[in-house]
Amino acid sequence: MKKQSYKNHVRFYPAHHFVYYPILIVFLGISVYFTITSAEKLVWGFITAIFVYLFWLAYMLRQHYALILQNRIIKAEFRYRYFVLTGSPFEAIEYKYTEDQIFALRFASDAELLPLMQRALVENLSGEDIKQAINHWKGDYNRV
Repeated sequence: MKKQSYKNHVRFYPAHHFVYYPILIVFLGISVYFTITSAEKLVWGFITAIFVYLFWLAYMLRQHYALILQNRIIKAEFRYRYFVLTGSPFEAIEYKYTEDQIFALRFASDAELLPLMQRALVENLSGEDIKQAINHWKGDYNRV
């Protein structure tokens, strides 16, 4: 597996991103075309609405459950990692950090984590700023 970094940490699901969505977009485009050009505008408008709904539903279902579960797992792993490094529970200070900051901090190496956490609080760094500040990237290769 290729070593993960800021530039390549986005992950695609080929069947979904490169097969299902393109086919759905083509069908949606065809139905929009026929809605505009056909005498049966109501029928084609209904078909277009169905394709729009399928597109939205596929996106929302795929993302929703996986991301909620992934976020819970990341937080649990981060709490454990913080406890291992400091001996104190992260829950005591967790409220100071946004989810975006916590999700970005997980990519920091153990040596960088605590100083970067302090910097994130002092400078109010965004998740993107935190990711870009990481020198020794700790890859997350099991994301959904």
